[in-house]
Amino acid sequence: MTRVLVLVLGLLLALPAQAVQPDEVLADPVLEARAREISKEIRCLVCRNESIDDSSAALARDLRLLVRERIMAGDTDGEVKLYLVERFGEFVLLNPPFNLGNLAIWLSGPVILLLGAMGAAVYLRGQRKEPAVPESPLTEEEKAEVERLLKG
Repeated sequence: MTRVLVLVLGLLLALPAQAVQPDEVLADPVLEARAREISKEIRCLVCRNESIDDSSAALARDLRLLVRERIMAGDTDGEVKLYLVERFGEFVLLNPPFNLGNLAIWLSGPVILLLGAMGAAVYLRGQRKEPAVPESPLTEEEKAEVERLLKG
């Protein structure tokens, strides 16, 4: 019985914690749902690849409150995101848009991978060279010596 209780408690503790605090929640459920959807698309600037909706960092809390403040001011979802991008740059978006401004960032990974593969192929091709074998056949004397040694 004790093992089952420990297992259940362990599983409950392993569930993801809700980062949004009760004092942050808006009274209007429709506005709160909008705030949660926007927060899922905004990167916590402290954490690595975690949304502000999931993060418990103090800066994430400030950003969640800022999102709710902008929604209460009447901003649309796009205006809230634009406001955050203007303040913090496109890095604040978990899925930044593909445009000419960040083309180098989007293409740098595949380009580096291709350059590395080409470099490895050139290196390995250079390593495969077989040692030069003399093409001169054995003389009659050498053939006779080989036959004598093999019989002998």
